[in-house]
Amino acid sequence: MARAHVEEPPQTRLGDGTIARVVPSAYTGGYELEVDGTPQSHVDLDDPTHLHFEYVARMGAVIDQLRMPGQPLTAVHLGAGALTIPRYIAATRPGSRQQVIELEQPLVDLVRENLPLPKGASIRMRIGDARAGLSRLPPAITGNVDLLVSDVYAGAQTPAHLTTLEFYREAAALLAPDGVLLINVADGAGLAFARRQVATVSAVLDHVIVLAEVQTLKGRRFGNLVVAASRANLPTEWLPRLMAAGPHPAKVAEGSEVREFARSARIVTDADAVASPKPAASLFER
Repeated sequence: MARAHVEEPPQTRLGDGTIARVVPSAYTGGYELEVDGTPQSHVDLDDPTHLHFEYVARMGAVIDQLRMPGQPLTAVHLGAGALTIPRYIAATRPGSRQQVIELEQPLVDLVRENLPLPKGASIRMRIGDARAGLSRLPPAITGNVDLLVSDVYAGAQTPAHLTTLEFYREAAALLAPDGVLLINVADGAGLAFARRQVATVSAVLDHVIVLAEVQTLKGRRFGNLVVAASRANLPTEWLPRLMAAGPHPAKVAEGSEVREFARSARIVTDADAVASPKPAASLFER
């Protein structure tokens, strides 16, 4: 009996030899971008406001609190993935001007061809290292960025040079006086890496909150923590209620709780930085 032909998903090889591919989501509508077998992004072309990954939904909840509802933002994104957050902002805040810095041209080409951006979205793609790319942005953007998202992964790890005091100072220099830095931090038991990240960001920006699933925030399992930081008070009034609603209850840590979370953690510098912990492969088994 002849075997049925199974069409291979669209894919490309990245600069480090890993394979990126776009596959239909097995559990919800839309598609997922996988890199080296690690799910990195989910996109619903029919509904860009559908944020399937929980940590991305937490980022969206923070973004929703910025400015007035629907008001356009000036945003910079470090790491493209499948452009989930830029699509979300374009849909919820028409007229926003967004810059995306991504190291891998083949990844950008794969996503654009198979998960096209909405027409009319002002999303400028720039190819290069995320940190080096900060200094290559238009000069007028310095001091005027409402939102800077750092969500860069090489495989399943954040590169070391994007975790340091020096890096966060460079990123913060782009922010408007009330602009917000959003960081995706992945860590496991004990949260040693995440605690150092919060201590480092807190040395640059005065107001810091951490959003995560409760067991992750307690350091009992590997997961993603969203760190939001600003020179100004962060708009957190509605966040605790949103985070507690589920489907997996999350928590918003702020004030003294954040200070306690980072207490005794050493600030990360360019001289001693390491990449984020690599999760076990079993974490992504379906």
